[in-house]
Amino acid sequence: MKPLFEYFDQLITERMAGYGIRLLRFSIGFIFIWFGALKYFEGLSPAQELATATIDLLTFGIIPLQVSLFLLATLEVSIGVLMLSGKFIRLTIFLLLFQMLGTMSPIVLFPDIVFNHFPYALTIEGQYIIKNVVVISAGIVVGATARGGDLSSEPIKKNPS
Repeated sequence: MKPLFEYFDQLITERMAGYGIRLLRFSIGFIFIWFGALKYFEGLSPAQELATATIDLLTFGIIPLQVSLFLLATLEVSIGVLMLSGKFIRLTIFLLLFQMLGTMSPIVLFPDIVFNHFPYALTIEGQYIIKNVVVISAGIVVGATARGGDLSSEPIKKNPS
């Protein structure tokens, strides 16, 4: 029974290593395109008010709200398209991290909107923001492959000690 398990375990691990990064890229791409595209249409994005309030505060009100929302939507859709294409990954990760810096900033700028009870009970907006930790982590993993790195299905050799 063990050889059969080992065979399937190795086969599954090889497939996960072979397709994992691509699936992460596609997942991130779809999220950015979907959430970004909603911002092109008034009232469709649940993050619209918080996003515009954050941009307004961070830019000292220099950028009109409709312009800032259009620019944010375009940034997000561009990140998504770049992720799906697999081209310019280092630039894409930079843009993703830049966008995420803005996305995470309401934790500091608007804690009353992010938390019901600071620091542990999140509002729905706070949950929307905090889930981006996973997107950031996935982006870092994808970014680790920008110079040709990849996942390996080979077991890690333990040091005999």
